[in-house]
Amino acid sequence: MPSASPLRDSRCAIQPSRVFVVAAIFLYGVAISVAQTGPSLPGTLGTGSFAGSVASKPVLGVIQLSLQDAIDRGLKQNLGVLLSNSDIQSASGQRWQQLSALLPQVTAAPYVDASKTNLAEVGFSFKIPGIAFPTSVGPFSYFDARVNVTQSLFDWKSINSARAAGQSLKSASYTYKDARDLVVLAVGFSYLKAIAEEARIETAQAQSDTAQAIYKQASDQVNAGTSPEIDGLRAKVEFQTREQQLIQARNDFAIQKLSVGRVIGLAPGQEFELTDKSPYQRFEGMTVDEALQRAYSSRSDYQAAMAEVRAAEFSRKAAMAGYFPSLSLNGDYGEAGSHPSTATQVFDVRGTLSIPIFQGGSVHGDVLQADARLTQSKERLENLRGQIDSDVRTALLNLESSAEQVEVARSNIELAEATLAQSRDRFSAGVADTVEVVQSQETLASSHEQYISSLYNYNYAKISLARALGAAEAGVKEYFKGK
Repeated sequence: MPSASPLRDSRCAIQPSRVFVVAAIFLYGVAISVAQTGPSLPGTLGTGSFAGSVASKPVLGVIQLSLQDAIDRGLKQNLGVLLSNSDIQSASGQRWQQLSALLPQVTAAPYVDASKTNLAEVGFSFKIPGIAFPTSVGPFSYFDARVNVTQSLFDWKSINSARAAGQSLKSASYTYKDARDLVVLAVGFSYLKAIAEEARIETAQAQSDTAQAIYKQASDQVNAGTSPEIDGLRAKVEFQTREQQLIQARNDFAIQKLSVGRVIGLAPGQEFELTDKSPYQRFEGMTVDEALQRAYSSRSDYQAAMAEVRAAEFSRKAAMAGYFPSLSLNGDYGEAGSHPSTATQVFDVRGTLSIPIFQGGSVHGDVLQADARLTQSKERLENLRGQIDSDVRTALLNLESSAEQVEVARSNIELAEATLAQSRDRFSAGVADTVEVVQSQETLASSHEQYISSLYNYNYAKISLARALGAAEAGVKEYFKGK
């Protein structure tokens, strides 16, 4: 083994323990569609409202940003959750509109009127010889001050419309909860992806340092005449290649930090540092049946879909109620007379039974539309149920597979480092050229990338399972405790 300090330093820099900072998965390739998520989410999370935010005010200095801090900011500033909260307000307004048809309507419109009427204007024109008829009547006055109350006593259509609006409000509330889960996913994936890019900078720097040390060693041997010039050229190409990869890794990390800031609503240009690291943490497994049972009871988008089915059922009942009679009450009470000083108490009470006889097919049209909506909502619910089953099974399979890949990749790093050390020893001893050393470098670089990718996939499976179970916020806290 050579004793040169650059070799020892570079080999220490690329030990597996230094790579344990990597985590997670790229958010924007996740197949979470509108049918899964509930809220408006065109395409993927990376192109929908959950990739945007409303920027907060800038803060002086550099923000130290942990994963939980990022999630908290995202839950306040992310555009997806803000729009979903507005949807709740809109659904609440629609519910009140439907309830208004069942609640009393109370109005008051007092008035005082002074009039003088031209009889000819209203068609009175009498001409009898010897008798003089007036051409106008008045002036005279009216006064009326009453409170009018209208109350629906029975309207099956309005009753079911109000029930449907109530279920739609529940659906919007569940959708808001699901939007919070999606924000946690968006922030978590983006943050962990940035950690992975930062780890790639560290490994790229270590590989560049190693390549530089080998290039210096090859150059010294070429100058000493113990190695051909081509060995020096190969080492230089390898060193420059590693330098290019380091430049690219730094650029990728800077771009990913922009994505993090965009998702959580940081002010444009705000400086921040990622403080959390996510080492490999073994996941305590659960059975498929346990996971599915938990998902069906916890997934907010599934609860929202069931509420939409109930809303569609009430809407159909409301449409059918167009054939039924309705009963209402109208009454008023107050004072009336020719002048407020001479007014007396007056009232009027009227009950009305409205019986639909023929409405030109409008009720039939309402029923057909309600039937179509009910059928569509049931089909969406069944589709979502199948999607949840697929999500849970996929995440569990990926967890098992990627956990094994992590162990293999970790072993490969140790073997590749030992291979590179032996290749350098052989090159120093003059029994091998730089071809063998360069190949060993490539093998080591590939081993590191495989290790990063396996951690990347493993944490992807964990956070996907948290989403599939309907507990993304709690799942991120549980599955990513490492600093």
